[in-house]
Amino acid sequence: MNQIPQHGFLRLNQIIGQPKATPPVPAIVPVSKATWYAGIKTGRYPAPVHIGGGRATFYRAADIRKLIESV
Repeated sequence: MNQIPQHGFLRLNQIIGQPKATPPVPAIVPVSKATWYAGIKTGRYPAPVHIGGGRATFYRAADIRKLIESV
Protein backbone atom coordinates (compact mmCIF):
# COMPACT_ATOMS: atom_id res chain seq x y z
CA MET A 1 0.00 0.00 0.00
CA ASN A 2 3.03 2.26 0.04
CA GLN A 3 2.48 2.93 -3.69
CA ILE A 4 -0.91 4.52 -3.07
CA PRO A 5 -0.83 8.22 -2.14
CA GLN A 6 -2.69 9.28 0.98
CA HIS A 7 -4.76 11.81 -0.99
CA GLY A 8 -5.29 12.48 -4.65
CA PHE A 9 -6.00 10.42 -7.71
CA LEU A 10 -4.62 7.47 -9.67
CA ARG A 11 -4.84 6.56 -13.33
CA LEU A 12 -5.91 3.06 -14.37
CA ASN A 13 -2.41 2.03 -15.44
CA GLN A 14 -1.18 2.83 -11.93
CA ILE A 15 -3.83 0.51 -10.48
CA ILE A 16 -3.71 -2.50 -12.81
CA GLY A 17 -0.06 -2.04 -13.75
CA GLN A 18 1.77 -1.62 -17.01
CA PRO A 19 4.48 -4.29 -17.37
CA LYS A 20 5.64 -3.15 -20.83
CA ALA A 21 6.36 0.44 -19.74
CA THR A 22 9.90 1.64 -19.13
CA PRO A 23 10.29 1.28 -16.19
CA PRO A 24 7.49 -1.25 -15.63
CA VAL A 25 4.59 -0.13 -13.43
CA PRO A 26 3.72 -2.81 -10.85
CA ALA A 27 0.04 -3.66 -10.37
CA ILE A 28 -1.77 -2.73 -7.18
CA VAL A 29 -4.79 -4.79 -8.29
CA PRO A 30 -3.53 -7.42 -10.76
CA VAL A 31 -6.49 -7.72 -13.15
CA SER A 32 -7.00 -6.99 -16.85
CA LYS A 33 -8.71 -3.85 -18.15
CA ALA A 34 -11.75 -5.91 -19.16
CA THR A 35 -12.02 -7.39 -15.66
CA TRP A 36 -11.61 -3.94 -14.10
CA TYR A 37 -14.38 -2.39 -16.24
CA ALA A 38 -16.68 -5.36 -15.62
CA GLY A 39 -16.03 -4.91 -11.89
CA ILE A 40 -17.03 -1.25 -12.13
CA LYS A 41 -20.34 -2.28 -13.73
CA THR A 42 -21.06 -4.75 -10.93
CA GLY A 43 -19.90 -2.39 -8.17
CA ARG A 44 -16.90 -4.47 -7.15
CA TYR A 45 -14.41 -1.76 -8.14
CA PRO A 46 -14.82 2.01 -7.64
CA ALA A 47 -16.19 4.16 -10.43
CA PRO A 48 -13.88 6.68 -12.10
CA VAL A 49 -14.17 10.44 -11.78
CA HIS A 50 -13.66 13.04 -14.50
CA ILE A 51 -11.79 16.13 -13.40
CA GLY A 52 -12.46 19.43 -15.12
CA GLY A 53 -14.92 17.97 -17.60
CA GLY A 54 -12.15 16.28 -19.58
CA ARG A 55 -12.16 12.83 -21.09
CA ALA A 56 -9.41 11.50 -18.82
CA THR A 57 -10.56 9.22 -16.02
CA PHE A 58 -9.09 9.10 -12.56
CA TYR A 59 -9.75 7.02 -9.47
CA ARG A 60 -9.72 8.45 -5.96
CA ALA A 61 -6.75 7.12 -4.00
CA ALA A 62 -9.00 6.78 -0.95
CA ASP A 63 -11.38 4.50 -2.90
CA ILE A 64 -8.48 2.28 -4.00
CA ARG A 65 -7.18 2.11 -0.41
CA LYS A 66 -10.66 1.03 0.78
CA LEU A 67 -10.77 -1.62 -1.95
CA ILE A 68 -7.41 -3.05 -0.86
CA GLU A 69 -8.37 -2.98 2.83
CA SER A 70 -11.67 -4.78 2.15
CA VAL A 71 -9.95 -7.79 0.57
